Amino acid sequence: MSSIIEAFIKILLLFLLLPSSICQLSLDALKPDHPIRDGDVLVSSTQIFALGFFSPGNPQHRYVGVWYNKVPEQTIVWVANRDNPVNDSYGVLSINGDGGLVIHGKDPSTPLWSANVTLSSPYNFTAKLLDTGNLVLLENGSQRVVWEGFDYPSDTMLYFMKMGLNRRSGLECHLTSWKSKDDPGTGSYTYGIDPMGFPQLFLHKGREASWRAGPWIGDRLSALPVMTATIYNTSFVNNEDEITLVFAVAKDSLITRVVIDESGILQVFVWNDQWIKFSSHPTEWCDYYGQCGPNTNCDSEKDYKLACTCLPGFESKSPSLSVGKTGCIRKAGASTCQNGEGFVKVARVKLPDSSTAHVNMSMSLEECKQKCLMDCSCSAYTSADDRGGGIGCVTWHGDLMDMRTFSDFGQDLYVRVDVTSLGKRRQNKYSFELTARSTYFEEAAGGLVLDDSRINLELLLFHLNTIATATNNFSIENKLGEGGFGPVYKGILYDGKEIAVKRLSKFSGQGVEEFKNEVLLIAKLQHRNLVKILGCCFEGEEKILIYEYLPNKSLDSFIFNETRRAILSWTRRFEIILGIARGLLYLHEDSRLRIIHRDLKASNVLLDNSLNPKIADFGMARIFRGEQTEANTKRVVGTYGYMSPEYAMEGLFSIKSDVYSFGVLLLEIITGKKNAGSYEKYPYSNLIGHVWELWKEGRAVKIIDSSIGESYLVSEIIRCIQIALLCVQEFATDRPTMSAVVSMLSNDAALPSPRRPAFLLKTMSPSGDSSSNKGGCSVNDVTCTIVEAR
Repeated sequence: MSSIIEAFIKILLLFLLLPSSICQLSLDALKPDHPIRDGDVLVSSTQIFALGFFSPGNPQHRYVGVWYNKVPEQTIVWVANRDNPVNDSYGVLSINGDGGLVIHGKDPSTPLWSANVTLSSPYNFTAKLLDTGNLVLLENGSQRVVWEGFDYPSDTMLYFMKMGLNRRSGLECHLTSWKSKDDPGTGSYTYGIDPMGFPQLFLHKGREASWRAGPWIGDRLSALPVMTATIYNTSFVNNEDEITLVFAVAKDSLITRVVIDESGILQVFVWNDQWIKFSSHPTEWCDYYGQCGPNTNCDSEKDYKLACTCLPGFESKSPSLSVGKTGCIRKAGASTCQNGEGFVKVARVKLPDSSTAHVNMSMSLEECKQKCLMDCSCSAYTSADDRGGGIGCVTWHGDLMDMRTFSDFGQDLYVRVDVTSLGKRRQNKYSFELTARSTYFEEAAGGLVLDDSRINLELLLFHLNTIATATNNFSIENKLGEGGFGPVYKGILYDGKEIAVKRLSKFSGQGVEEFKNEVLLIAKLQHRNLVKILGCCFEGEEKILIYEYLPNKSLDSFIFNETRRAILSWTRRFEIILGIARGLLYLHEDSRLRIIHRDLKASNVLLDNSLNPKIADFGMARIFRGEQTEANTKRVVGTYGYMSPEYAMEGLFSIKSDVYSFGVLLLEIITGKKNAGSYEKYPYSNLIGHVWELWKEGRAVKIIDSSIGESYLVSEIIRCIQIALLCVQEFATDRPTMSAVVSMLSNDAALPSPRRPAFLLKTMSPSGDSSSNKGGCSVNDVTCTIVEAR
């Protein structure tokens, strides 16, 4: 008997000394009572993929990732906690009510990563790893997917993974490189779809474009040859719900992946006993973005010193030098407006940067040509879909950037040239077209100019009769409200499309310049958190803008309404806050123009069907050019209570003025109270002052809107209050930029302590009522239009 016991003990000791990889537990599902611990593995149903903890370099840093289960060389394709490793061997991935899926180390009270999903009852949910490599959190019974890892890619795109933008939720999916081969942290390079203009795929290093795969032109991307059907099939979707790119393998037996590596090279790999590189981009000198500057063509078959040539009708910007980064400009004395000009075909090229191009899929190539001929600002055109002789229309206005020639594929582009260049090209058998008289908006050196006889074809032009019919002749029943410069009506076009009609009041002497400003400005802006303009109408004294109709109207109709604000849970309010922040970030930094809104407030944030926010009313907005960061005006316009002190008192405005307004709006969303309200303990203060006093006393939680309920993390709202106080600090230099604000809202990094905010104390009238300060401003939500700076 003793020998049997002795043998058992030896076997037990041997088992305990075996490597953890041999002892690991394989699971087919993650449940609340069956978490994944360091050493366990979650395997997909046919064992194609596996999920567990791994260390790519430093063994002390543990990450949760997905890899190919049947590939001998561990190949990570997705990482959850890429920027927050577990620093011990006690890592756990579990289902949790606060976060949905949560990763923590030895201390379970400090989560290192979460899926950021709130579950009412965790025991009603299960997590599974699909055979596509997608980790999904499912609701038991209905099998509804409440979260999926494919919505948050790492550096790898797998088949059936969508890259792009969900227009309804605002979710954007793109690849991001690792920091290094041993560090899966967020690296410098991103690869994804730019939804602006004619959507295209970009590889960026930070904010700088590195390589452009170009737009989807029917069966491929403009900069890539037709994808071989034996490898994978690619599909592209662009509709009102989404703009996404997906690829699927042509054969189920193929194992393939698209990866952006730490050096910024996008590579396609296929497994055949080892990883074989199928393609790589960028590789040639001409691949890199903007190598030759504007209005040039790059040819990689030539020596790089001679690779850059000017497009037809252009000459080097520096005549004494070869064409380089400075690019090319129109030939001296050339005229391309109403002077017999035409087009020259440039064959087999990667289409120019289409971020600001205009697209109409209902036009033929011939109709596209006519459209471009009628607009002097149109610099080039081609078909949107290269199949079947050309379908749809793409037009460029302004400089043509990042073109290159291919030897065996590419698309034909028709470039506008002056009559002299056209005559020379005729002898060389280039195709050409004669022009027609054109009308347009123009932006003069002295400011924005709108001539009623000149119409920008960027916008769809509506006849007055069409708008009158759509709004029932501007009836009171169709009136949505009154803007700063006229009424806004709901309309329904003949095809059933709902629109919002902004009509400049003909009986008001003010607002014409602001109206012109809005026409020229918003037509150039496209972002999911900015209201979309559909067209305009200019007939006689009528000046009308037509926007998308947003049925939930403005944010103030929710947060300042006792009944409706209960609809806005904290999760929904936070999504609105983040959406507004992203819209402002786009205006300040990400659009081609640097724009200061100057009138951000709750009534100028509209809500769509899904309560996604869209910033509206750009009549007060101003464009900053070059490196300009601030400006001064003697005519202060905006809304009292949202104005920064330097703007209200000195007429000085900058991006930090908008940051201040955002801070005020953030506090209003959290509290459900207007900044202009009164408070018993602090009767001379506004909302900012009230919150500041509570913050100093450590009682800021008292200001949270009670209608939110209790389903939120107090720490998250307190963090948002702190961000708001950072935005409304007295001195503009102390306030964060909107990029910093978005970062603060998106992660849990430590925040600086806010300094004293700027808030205007109210004066008391002899009767004891609070009143506004002078200058035509009211503490109510009324727009100031004539406040003279001191």
